Amino acid sequence: MSDVSLIYTTWPDSESARTAADALLEDRLIACANLLPGGTSLYRWDGKTRAEPEWVMILKTARAQDCAARIKALHPYEEPAILEWLVEPDGSSAGFLDWVRAETSA
Repeated sequence: MSDVSLIYTTWPDSESARTAADALLEDRLIACANLLPGGTSLYRWDGKTRAEPEWVMILKTARAQDCAARIKALHPYEEPAILEWLVEPDGSSAGFLDWVRAETSA
C-alpha cells in the first residue's frame, strides 16, 4: 500500500473551495486539487432532507491526516465531508506518486 491518498471533500461554492485549495497548496499539504463545479448534494441533516449545490474537491497528498485537520479548520460546514482513499501503487503511475510525495514533503 502507498503512503499517497486521495481526499474527497465538498464545498458550498467556488470561492471557499479555491481559498481552501490555495491554503493547502501553500502549506504543502497537497500536491494538487481538482475542483469540480455544478454538483448537487442530497442528504439528511438535523432530521430534514436537503438539496444543496456544492463543489467537489479531490486532493492528492502524502499527508492525509494533516490535510484533513487543515480542511476542518478552513471549512465553513459544521461537519465537512472528508473521505480518504489510499492509493494502491500497483496500477498507479510511480512517477506521479513520487511527485505527490515530493510536493508534500514537510
